[in-house]
Amino acid sequence: MIKQDIYENQAKEVFLAIGSNLGDRFRNIELAKIMLSNNRIKILKSSSFYETLSWPNVNNPKFLNIVLKVETNLQPLNLLELCKKIEKSLGRKKSRRNSPRTCDIDILDYDKKNVKNGINLPHPRMHVRNFVLIPLFEISKKWIHPKSKDHIKTLILKLSKKDITSIKQI
Repeated sequence: MIKQDIYENQAKEVFLAIGSNLGDRFRNIELAKIMLSNNRIKILKSSSFYETLSWPNVNNPKFLNIVLKVETNLQPLNLLELCKKIEKSLGRKKSRRNSPRTCDIDILDYDKKNVKNGINLPHPRMHVRNFVLIPLFEISKKWIHPKSKDHIKTLILKLSKKDITSIKQI
């Protein structure tokens, strides 16, 4: 029992995706990183910025995205709660799914675990998103999907040619 308590208090390796397509997109993402750092999240690595068309409506403003490798003692639901609080403080409002937003923070991978207790991890759609896979590959070339066990390169190669060519590193 003591060993489990010690493990629970150890910092966990987590990958987060941050995106913005409203307002000053660069500033929104940088402020989100600062807020994470101010809340017991240690940023270990940050990808470059990547720009993609908005989905499903390409007429909406383009998204700017990054992926972070972080360390935290927060449990998955507490981390999700913090991410939602940061999104709200940066001006995110409740709206339709996939609508434009000032800040979106997704937990992609929490300590290489499969979690289904109030949160679904790894992120259920990360394996089909160019704006997640390509920045993730930049900072973690040996990453393996916790559920499918696919290597990051395999997942990227499964993307359509359009998905691979439509993303732009800034």
